[in-house]
Amino acid sequence: MEVLDKLKTTRRKEQELEQLSPFELKNSLIDLAQPEKVKKMAYQMLNAGRGNPNWIATTPREAFFTLGKFGIEECRRTMDDVSGMAGIPQKEGIGKRFQQFLKENSGMPGITLLKQMFKMGVKEKGFSADEFAMELAEGVIGDQYPVPDRMLTYTERIVHDYLMQEMCGGKPTRAGFDLFAVEGGTAAICYIFDSLMENGLLRKGDRIVLGVPAFTPYLEIPHLDRYDFDVVYVHGSGKTKDGQSDFQYPDEEIDKLGDQSIKAFFITNPSNPTSVEISEKSRKYLVKVVKSLNPNLMVLTDDVYGTFVPGFVSLMRDLPRNTICVYSFSKYFGCTGWRLGVIAINKDNIYDDMISALPQPEKERLHKMYESLSVHPEKMKFIDRMVADSRQVALNHTAGLSLPQQIQMMLFASFALLDKKINIKMPAGFY
Repeated sequence: MEVLDKLKTTRRKEQELEQLSPFELKNSLIDLAQPEKVKKMAYQMLNAGRGNPNWIATTPREAFFTLGKFGIEECRRTMDDVSGMAGIPQKEGIGKRFQQFLKENSGMPGITLLKQMFKMGVKEKGFSADEFAMELAEGVIGDQYPVPDRMLTYTERIVHDYLMQEMCGGKPTRAGFDLFAVEGGTAAICYIFDSLMENGLLRKGDRIVLGVPAFTPYLEIPHLDRYDFDVVYVHGSGKTKDGQSDFQYPDEEIDKLGDQSIKAFFITNPSNPTSVEISEKSRKYLVKVVKSLNPNLMVLTDDVYGTFVPGFVSLMRDLPRNTICVYSFSKYFGCTGWRLGVIAINKDNIYDDMISALPQPEKERLHKMYESLSVHPEKMKFIDRMVADSRQVALNHTAGLSLPQQIQMMLFASFALLDKKINIKMPAGFY
């Protein structure tokens, strides 16, 4: 009878676990794995493999709030009403005023990062001091629509260098990348899928390849009615010499990408939930297959966990013309609530080429769709079409990630570029 009662209790527990989402189940297992004495230890396990990391990066946030003080001071220079109203920042001389602010507030939290970032921008990258300081002041205050709508000028250049450092092993491609700042990695995925469909690069029912294991929603999106893709899976079924799973893609799985009926390849790298980076061997073989057999294969890679891997190399470096990279700051800097993501597309890419090669009826349809935005809409880059599509084209004037979000993104990127002490890299667990 006692054994039967235990079996019933166990079955009830199993049924309860079956009702949990993947994130809830993972958190429950982590909780069960930690006895109370572990929970009370002085050292806490840093955990990025969940919906929200359990840490934050403090210095870039301190810099943001201190920068806010400068933004308010600049607004009050033009108008300071007792009712609580102020003017807006003015560009003339703002570079010198910002440098004076940095000197007078040397004890403020985050001020060192602001000093280093401004020096890096003006001295090393050749930014205009007035224009850079103006972007910082207006950005932190958030008094304007984003201009350019795709991404703020100096923010894009700093984030671009950050991506080259973290996603490309410090070796940028010759052409460089255009960036589109978006509301986190999930928004990036939605915008990309929708624009590929809008511009006739993917059609309902097309064959695509999905690398698995994969983040659960990525398994579901291709089957939504608006896409209804014919999905082929590339399985990370590789084994080590001793027969253990290493979750790498065997050559025979990668060979599937050589089929020219396959239009696109979607991959998470490092993988989620297995946390495995594509090995250099597999990456090189994948590049060989695509270049020799399927050169117009569209590659979408979600590299959000790449920042945790020492020397990580994304497919955006190895297949720059084919690859759209999605990166989110959420995990590495503990900022899921900020919704900070970016889409990167090489300036020389197959997407623009394929749009220019569309049949004439398709070109005429797209000309009509985007003609309100350009005298020559046929010359619009795919990434700029994506910006317009994100606001149903007609509302393009309000497109773009909010200015304060972009400034916080710039500060995170600058912190990683300047402060070499930051290191949440994993010494093991990634392949």
